[in-house]
Amino acid sequence: MHVLILGGTTEARRLAQALTAGHPGWRVTSSLAGRVARPLLPEGEVRTGGFGGADGLARALRELQVDALIDATHPFAGTISFHAAQAAATAHVPLLALRRPGWVPVQDDDWHHVNSLEEAARRLPTLGRRAFLTAGRLGLSAFAGVDDVFCVVRSVDAPEPPLPPRSQVLLARGPFTLEGERAVLREYRIDVLVTKDSGGEATAPKLVAAREARIPVLVVRRPEVPAGVTVVGSVAEAVEWAGSPGISSLSGD
Repeated sequence: MHVLILGGTTEARRLAQALTAGHPGWRVTSSLAGRVARPLLPEGEVRTGGFGGADGLARALRELQVDALIDATHPFAGTISFHAAQAAATAHVPLLALRRPGWVPVQDDDWHHVNSLEEAARRLPTLGRRAFLTAGRLGLSAFAGVDDVFCVVRSVDAPEPPLPPRSQVLLARGPFTLEGERAVLREYRIDVLVTKDSGGEATAPKLVAAREARIPVLVVRRPEVPAGVTVVGSVAEAVEWAGSPGISSLSGD
């Protein structure tokens, strides 16, 4: 049984560990996009870099004799998810999408949902003057024209220009603590938070800190999973899917 996992997320690493430990005879390969300079490596085999679109991924599925494909990429890695759906259909390989549940607002949250980073940039000046941008380094160009808001940009790796004209970069990798997020809001006098609905626990403390400080939050909605793809919300469900008779029997396991 050969399982190919797409993604360098926390869930992808946990899944690789669970499959490797639970099925010693299986071959588990994780594919990382290569966008982070020093990624945390999962157990099992690891490859880095793209496949060359849906056709390239379909070719790789055949050449690597992949029996099951699991898309455990970031909820906002929309392009690779659609390529995975197309490639799996072409190569006749079962596909599962592992997506951590999105965040849900609670009492006292002041959330403002938008559909894109561009829309968030347009709305930003109406909500505050000192923003904490935690939406990743690859989409910062959307804020390049926001010149009336000071932006504190947090990123794992140093972002490339264009950046917001008035900005300061904080290099940090999660998980983040609640006390740490409180300190950032205090030190930089943040009055608005910008985030993608990434879900998960590693970066959720910033939402609690914003709630406590009664700071508005611009939340970018996540893209839809391609139509027809089975979706689960936990590593345990993904492990169960991979080991189900309908999947594992394809490899003669």
